[in-house]
Amino acid sequence: MAQRRDVGTGNYVLSTEGALLNTGLVVGAERALVIDTGSGPRQGAEILAAVRGITDLPLVVVNTHAHYDHFFGNAVFAAAGVTEFWAHSNAARSMAETADLQRRWVGEAEPEMAAADGANTDVVLPTALVQDQPVLVDLGGRAATLFHLGRGHTDGDLLVGAGTALYAGDLVEEGAHPSFEDSFPADWAAVLRQLSALRNRYEFLVPGHGTPVSDEFVRTMANTMTTAVRQGHQATREMPADATKAIPILPYGPEQSRWFITRLKETSA
Repeated sequence: MAQRRDVGTGNYVLSTEGALLNTGLVVGAERALVIDTGSGPRQGAEILAAVRGITDLPLVVVNTHAHYDHFFGNAVFAAAGVTEFWAHSNAARSMAETADLQRRWVGEAEPEMAAADGANTDVVLPTALVQDQPVLVDLGGRAATLFHLGRGHTDGDLLVGAGTALYAGDLVEEGAHPSFEDSFPADWAAVLRQLSALRNRYEFLVPGHGTPVSDEFVRTMANTMTTAVRQGHQATREMPADATKAIPILPYGPEQSRWFITRLKETSA
């Protein structure tokens, strides 16, 4: 069963077991906004049921970025009548290019999605796109602002601000090391500093996974990543043939550190 947490008037976090995903829900007078839909039809159906336990209003969906656990449940919502799916344009492009490759990651939890066989296993792509300028989604008496602060966890991360809550997707992750596979580490640290500067605007900051975090958490994450970027650049200069020797000194786990070094080199070229 999805766990529900209230994060201000009309704002909710629905947490489901698949990757411990946080789905955001913003309820207006006329429509409600669902933020991230899960890894496939099983998790998507659980999220939809949790949403319907709170509101029967027509729904709009936002996908914060192009990783499977945030958009593979879109087909469940499309089958329930949703026609408006938002994402950053870079994320929508990445979804179109990589969705079928990402199916391999859901084989255990979502075998139908992995096999592309069964109800609601199609990939439903966003068609309402955010570029560099913020977009205001009117829900009736309440609005949500969709905005992009730059490259970070991916090149298409969307944030959603509504009332007292800021839904950050995987730009912020609590309870685990950041995932760097598609990241831009130096830019990500800068984006986190921008997030920290919003501390007076929002009371609750909701990560893509884990529990809501404080501004101090975001500042620490930014400072840690800035230090890691400096260490990674130094290692690349001193050991260009094998910068992975810097892994033991980085503040992340071994696997995350390998990806960090790889992406730092690729994105700094």
